[in-house]
Amino acid sequence: MSKVKKGLYGFLRGSFLTDDSAFKNWRVIIFIVVLLLIMISSGHQADQKVIQIAALNKQKRELREAYVDMSSRLERMKMESSIRRRVQSLGIAPSTTPPKKIKVTIKE
Repeated sequence: MSKVKKGLYGFLRGSFLTDDSAFKNWRVIIFIVVLLLIMISSGHQADQKVIQIAALNKQKRELREAYVDMSSRLERMKMESSIRRRVQSLGIAPSTTPPKKIKVTIKE
């Protein structure tokens, strides 16, 4: 067998994990596995943040729509014509005589 075939056969059999220098190989393998786990965890956390941001943006849009709707309702309720309609059933009408100005003088 050639040297390349022996090396490939030894790799497939896993002899690099059971040889005398296997401790060195195990340390590298464990280090790589830890890095992979950290990378996977980081990816999942980033995905969760993206999902959370999308949900918060949706909630923000809904709250903004509710705010605009309530604001427009309030503006309509403040209009003089709507106030007149509401108080008309109570028998209250706008004054026909203009208001009088009261002057107060203080004597010392």
